[in-house]
Amino acid sequence: MSDNDKTKNWRPATRQVRAGVERTPFGETSEALFLTSGYVYESAEQAEKSFTGEEDHYVYSRYGNPTMTQFEDRLAAVEGAKFCKATASGMAAVFAALAAHLKTGDRIVAAQALFGACYHVIANILPQWGIKAEFVDGADLDAWAQALSTPAQAVFLETPSNPALSIIDIVAVSDLAHQAGALVVVDNAFATTVLQHPLELGADVVTYSATKHIDGQGRTLGGAILSNNEDYIENTVAPFLRQTGPCISPFNAWVLTKGLETIELRVTRQCENALAIAEFLSTQDAIEDVIYPGLKNHPAHELAMKQMSGHGGTIVAFHVKGGKEAAFRIMNKLEIIDISNNLGDAKSLITHPATTTHQKMTADEQLAAGIRPGTIRLSVGIEDVRDLIEDLEQALA
Repeated sequence: MSDNDKTKNWRPATRQVRAGVERTPFGETSEALFLTSGYVYESAEQAEKSFTGEEDHYVYSRYGNPTMTQFEDRLAAVEGAKFCKATASGMAAVFAALAAHLKTGDRIVAAQALFGACYHVIANILPQWGIKAEFVDGADLDAWAQALSTPAQAVFLETPSNPALSIIDIVAVSDLAHQAGALVVVDNAFATTVLQHPLELGADVVTYSATKHIDGQGRTLGGAILSNNEDYIENTVAPFLRQTGPCISPFNAWVLTKGLETIELRVTRQCENALAIAEFLSTQDAIEDVIYPGLKNHPAHELAMKQMSGHGGTIVAFHVKGGKEAAFRIMNKLEIIDISNNLGDAKSLITHPATTTHQKMTADEQLAAGIRPGTIRLSVGIEDVRDLIEDLEQALA
């Protein structure tokens, strides 16, 4: 894995385009795509040394692939991390980051407000292996302090949370977690690598669903685990990935590498559009509440601005009057904005979390995560914001 020495003096926008490039002798402009599962050796001796690690040589694309390495090196440079491992999806990244580290008898403390699949892994899958899980209100530092007053092996959180955009103080929680002996894992999918760098704020590990903003155009799946901890990546995560097989395909890695070239342009435009839409929705009688970290009435507005480079993010959540029926009626009237449970796309996408992304949670669990029957999550795209507002206006009418 690259130590990013070449890129350390480059600014983020340059890293997004140039980091990780290793041209073949053909001198191609675009990054090469290596669609191969295996590799050949000059001799049986070289094959043996490649498997023992005495010689640096690709052996199998489940372990590594030149296109995968380009994506990992570029994302690591953009994130400011020393090490990155790519996975087949964002959930593969989250699961591997936790499952590779935890064992029977360990304890994990997590924020209550999580993406539905993340909540299921921590609440239902890990406990089957004898791993104790405790959930807390992520915005309540006293709750974190209480939960971490006894030893723990891992802390997991996402900020902003999906879908209610709760903001968690990464610095404060990381300090508490480290005192308890816990590894801090932050899912940074909503904030993106453009706006927020959890490793600089005290976290130990960052995970991404690269399917979201990194691809950003609804084409493919992917995930990533990043850290500055070499022992964790090389001796804990890497063997887990190699033996269990949630590897990213070379083609998907290539698509995501190209997606990183434009991520700052897209996310900046999406944030601008999201703020304008949040301000518009705040004036509408049909809306009960608008939740957007970029609005000054968000309970953690100042913290969000500090952690997220002065932006509120690309997602707007709002509660409509009339519950599920009213939410469905509004969504069905939209003409430009598509109904989809994906997010971070160049196209604006809208979903009803209680019946889609978080539908496996109980009603009480949904409420604890900030989800009501009338909650709608809007992932704002890069369209002309005037068209988006007009579309929302006619649907609300």
